[in-house]
Amino acid sequence: MPQLNLDCEGPLTINDNAFELCEAFIPQGGAFFALVSKYDDYLADVEKRPGYKAGDTLKLVLPFLKAYGVGNETIKAFSKKTLRVLRGAIELLRFSARQWPTFIISTSYCPYLEALCEIADFPLDNVFCTRLDLDAFTLKPGETKLLQELAREIASLPMIEIPEEAQGLGDLPEESQQVVQRLEEIFWKTIPELESGRFLEEVNPVGGQEKARAVKLSLEKSGLTLEEVLYVGDSITDVQAFTLVKEVGGGSVSFNGNRYALRSAEFYALAPQALAIACLMAIFDEGGREALLEEAQKKAFRACAALPKDLASWKEGFEFGPIGQDLDKLISRSEEFRRKIRGEAIGALG
Repeated sequence: MPQLNLDCEGPLTINDNAFELCEAFIPQGGAFFALVSKYDDYLADVEKRPGYKAGDTLKLVLPFLKAYGVGNETIKAFSKKTLRVLRGAIELLRFSARQWPTFIISTSYCPYLEALCEIADFPLDNVFCTRLDLDAFTLKPGETKLLQELAREIASLPMIEIPEEAQGLGDLPEESQQVVQRLEEIFWKTIPELESGRFLEEVNPVGGQEKARAVKLSLEKSGLTLEEVLYVGDSITDVQAFTLVKEVGGGSVSFNGNRYALRSAEFYALAPQALAIACLMAIFDEGGREALLEEAQKKAFRACAALPKDLASWKEGFEFGPIGQDLDKLISRSEEFRRKIRGEAIGALG
């Protein structure tokens, strides 16, 4: 029996919870988060800074959320109120949890995952997510004011432009180099000297290598092996997990993914609903990675015929295949599809 490991935001939900928190509670929070997220892309994918991983955006924004009065209960209430699932995601989770060992591995904050698990009756024990405690300490008025000023400054900075083949700071346009250098000062010189700098030390987002580590921890629970894992993700935070699973012959699927996911996974899927993942898992259950490859080439999807009739909508708008030589065209189509499903602002995030 194989195992299904799922990212949350993208394959299961439409939200970007951290983006939406910033947008709701920080003035010009959408622009603020978009720039910090692009800085995260730069650090993780271009500079490949030791000790930094994709998804650490979620700890970088915490001092600012704290400065605007966001606490634990705020995040819980906001997550429950704003949770938006991809069509068919609840049915997928309930069916998959009965059929196969199923785990959610998400960079998102745990209160957001708790909201999803509550409506899907999915076990929290099978969830890996970013733990945090915004109520662990209180900011002094002077620090609150400084962080609010810095948030306004970050939101006003030009967006970082990252050329396709960039390998270091010098490959960025001059204006983007200046923005990166200013963010360096803010995040690694100014904030570490503040009380809220504790967030940068104590919070460990589940992204990058932490997602790969979570895959291994999930196997300790299920007793299965890496080649028996189907991993479904959609973004830069899934790269290491894709690589881990792909290298041993497991299944790695970019689901409505961006360029980072498509460069790392072996297969792609485009679908306006989550039940397509049940079809992929049925194929994988029948014959592992080789079955996925055969079905992707033939586009027959015979194993999916065995799915219950109430899951039949998996077929709607479903496209699946191996990631091949026309990668640039596929990236363009997948990112356009992604924006249609999740909206322009969220769909454009790394």
